[in-house]
Amino acid sequence: MIDLHCHLLPKLDDGARSDEEAIALARYAVENGITHSVLTPHINPGHYDNDLAGIETAHRRFRQLLQQHDCPLNTTYAAEVRICPELINMQASHCLPFLGRWQGQQVLLLELPHSHIPAGTEQVIHWLLSQQILPLVAHPERNRDILADYRKATWLKSQGCLFQVTAGAFCGRFRSQVKQVAEQLLADGLIHLVASDAHNLERRPPDLREGYAAVERLAGVQTADNLFKRHPWQIISHRFDE
Repeated sequence: MIDLHCHLLPKLDDGARSDEEAIALARYAVENGITHSVLTPHINPGHYDNDLAGIETAHRRFRQLLQQHDCPLNTTYAAEVRICPELINMQASHCLPFLGRWQGQQVLLLELPHSHIPAGTEQVIHWLLSQQILPLVAHPERNRDILADYRKATWLKSQGCLFQVTAGAFCGRFRSQVKQVAEQLLADGLIHLVASDAHNLERRPPDLREGYAAVERLAGVQTADNLFKRHPWQIISHRFDE
């Protein structure tokens, strides 16, 4: 399986806290059926001030760690970028870390606050699309505005973005309402891919198998393969051919 959202790079955000934990997470991923991971630390100005150059350097170092520990996980890097005014300058200076490509557009893993859908989100999405950047919205099933009113999910999707749902949402790792919204998004065909959003081994491991089984049970093997394998690979395959 292909994991397009995880926080394995050590000491960059609220994910892996050390090299040892990062390697343990990578081994866990491999043992649980993940062959390729895109490492996506947060970019959230004022909170996690990561940038493309720093993430690239951290990934190069992490690849060396994987080789030293004989861990066969295939990796590349991007970022989970918080919706913010700085997006415009990051794009102008060619500093947005993209996941890959989908139908000729660059794919950006875009994070909304958990608390709400900010005013101006529609304008940001339309601006990104005008730049040939396709927003892939991370974990919409956990956004409180969507939890309070499911119609906001369908509105957000109608603006032209894609949705990435967290595997653990289908397995009860979050509260029951999150599971219900994830299942409704699945039933309505609004999910483009599922990822782990792994942060640690204790509560947020890089585990896709349990989520795959849940999606297969709810929607069939073809849908599960699309969300966990085909769509992610179509977005990132060129990055492993370079």
